[in-house]
Amino acid sequence: MRDILRTYLQSAGYEVQSAEDGLEAWQMLNSSEKPFDIVVTDRNMPQMDGMALLAKIKADPRFSDLPVIFQTGESSRESIVEGIQAGVYHYLTKPYDEKILLAFVAAALEDSRRHKTLRTRISNKKVALGLLRKAEFSFRTLSQVNGLTALLTGLSCNPEKVATGLSELLLNAVEHGNLGISYQEKTEMVGQGCWREEIERRLGLPEYKNKFVQVKIVRTPTQTIFTIKDQGKGFDPSPYLDFSPERASDLHGRGIALSRMLSFDSLEYLGNGNQVIATVNLPT
Repeated sequence: MRDILRTYLQSAGYEVQSAEDGLEAWQMLNSSEKPFDIVVTDRNMPQMDGMALLAKIKADPRFSDLPVIFQTGESSRESIVEGIQAGVYHYLTKPYDEKILLAFVAAALEDSRRHKTLRTRISNKKVALGLLRKAEFSFRTLSQVNGLTALLTGLSCNPEKVATGLSELLLNAVEHGNLGISYQEKTEMVGQGCWREEIERRLGLPEYKNKFVQVKIVRTPTQTIFTIKDQGKGFDPSPYLDFSPERASDLHGRGIALSRMLSFDSLEYLGNGNQVIATVNLPT
């Protein structure tokens, strides 16, 4: 399987290094002069398994942003949640084909670049935002999502943790809310590598160009409360509030569950689903 994986990635233009097991992979990460961009690994391996390798990667500041994809035959909810909580980017359930693998890798690299950009922006804004108590914003584009996320997460005591979830909620408000992109449509866009281009195209259409997302922030001595409302038709959020084994190998669809589990202390959708309130508790 490792040789097939290497062939798939090399044929797409990626430079690939492979390891026999988790221990050798960790040694490669530590000794390489050139930084790696992504790790695709089995969960079950001799000497050091995928979970142990993942724990080492996420505990090391040099690699904490490195996306890790598990390829595994395990698709139970418990194993998925365990991996997600430990920091795995996604599960690639065996067997899979070349197209699915390359789509997963491309999506992981895009998210990694976005998170690195957010981290840089957050560090420049944190001090001044500590004085803010209430604010309201309107936005509509992808670039505004990144800028607003960096600005607003400076209100949290753990901005990098909150940034991932807040960015997901703001993106959802644009793509699924205002632009009306369905789950299946996004699956096709991500698989074809045209997601960003289609978002930009729709943003320029007459029926969408005057739609905005409203974000309200209230900061109390004990909480930071984000209220996000789009101008879409809404949706039923209940299937997406938790991880589903049936969607474990989908190219997307886990953002709300991730936000709820890792970024916020509470997450509540109101009305027809076009409004969400996300709360972060502050240290007392």
